[in-house]
Amino acid sequence: MMKTLHLAALAAGAASAPAFATQYLNLEQAQRLMFPEASGFREQNLALNGAQMQQVEKLCALPARSVNWRVFAAYKAEATIGYLILDDVVGKFELISYAVGVNPDASVRQVEILTYRESHGGEIRNPAWRRQFVGKSAPAGLSVGEGIANISGATLSATHVTDGVRRIAAIAQVVLKK
Repeated sequence: MMKTLHLAALAAGAASAPAFATQYLNLEQAQRLMFPEASGFREQNLALNGAQMQQVEKLCALPARSVNWRVFAAYKAEATIGYLILDDVVGKFELISYAVGVNPDASVRQVEILTYRESHGGEIRNPAWRRQFVGKSAPAGLSVGEGIANISGATLSATHVTDGVRRIAAIAQVVLKK
């Protein structure tokens, strides 16, 4: 009986533990924010082949992690003006959903945090921190401590998002660059 009460109390405590998740932007909002001049967007998902995955890994010095990537091409009239690539990385324990806008030359245009689920480390949403990525290409300057400043109290989130952006910049370099 005592064991049952203890388990019930433990379950009740777990059920009432605070859940942290904040959605800052949805896909359409991120598209308009990153490419305000775009007249439209077309989903253009990528499926990397083995050779492309090897190129990405070599360029970013990280595992390619996934064959499939969710990509939206931004158009002005019929001209491609860039791409928005969606990704998720683990912060400390929970997923961080973010989007990276890349230019046709594969340089980073903008980084936006879509959903942040951690209880700490939300400082990665700071515009000044995210602005550090703008104009950079894989792999130059896309590492915490080498072009991207760390954020005290958000070290894991900052590192993992930075690694994710570096990976996406490498994918853009290998597959999307015009």
